[in-house]
Amino acid sequence: MVKINGEDKDIAGKNLLEYLNEAGYKSEWVVVERNFEIIPRENLGNVTIQDNDEIEVLRFVGGG
Repeated sequence: MVKINGEDKDIAGKNLLEYLNEAGYKSEWVVVERNFEIIPRENLGNVTIQDNDEIEVLRFVGGG
């Protein structure tokens, strides 16, 4: 089981880019943190999600 933004998900084995695409995120608009480490955007397709990972997907929101 993997914790993403505080929710348990059964997605171990996918890479981060696959997850983002399936979840409807645009990778160019988010920052991904895995186990308290920010993953560079160019590495998202190379990082495999493992059981017990804690992932935060942060989106930038504009407005005023």
